[in-house]
Amino acid sequence: MSNRESTDKQKIGAIGEDTACRFLVKRGFKLLCRNYRKKWGEIDVIAENGKTLHFIEVKTVSRSNVTRETGSEAIEGDDYRPEDNIHPWKLERLGRAINSYLVEKDIDEDAEWQLDGVTVYLDIANKTAKVEYLENLVL
Repeated sequence: MSNRESTDKQKIGAIGEDTACRFLVKRGFKLLCRNYRKKWGEIDVIAENGKTLHFIEVKTVSRSNVTRETGSEAIEGDDYRPEDNIHPWKLERLGRAINSYLVEKDIDEDAEWQLDGVTVYLDIANKTAKVEYLENLVL
């Protein structure tokens, strides 16, 4: 990042990604890469578990920023689910980034891989987090 201050949303996202990585490691995942970026998309976390390569999208909310994007507006409320922000255009960008990673790393086309999601609900005041693992999302 440049010399500018991180926004609150970026700070929450970074805490969420760190939390998600600790969650994954405790469950036996081997972290390979974080924030794999291309012009056409970004993968938050790339990890291995057994023989399967996992591309993981992390979505984080805190009690102070619980909003859902709906295109041109944002909705706030307790029924908000961070995974609601994994839109079709986001899945398309993830698919392109995944393909780039597979080609760049010369990963065999028969290798097992999947797209997963991790949602992190932060309670900053109480310094707690609830983490949910969403396995094998459809591109």
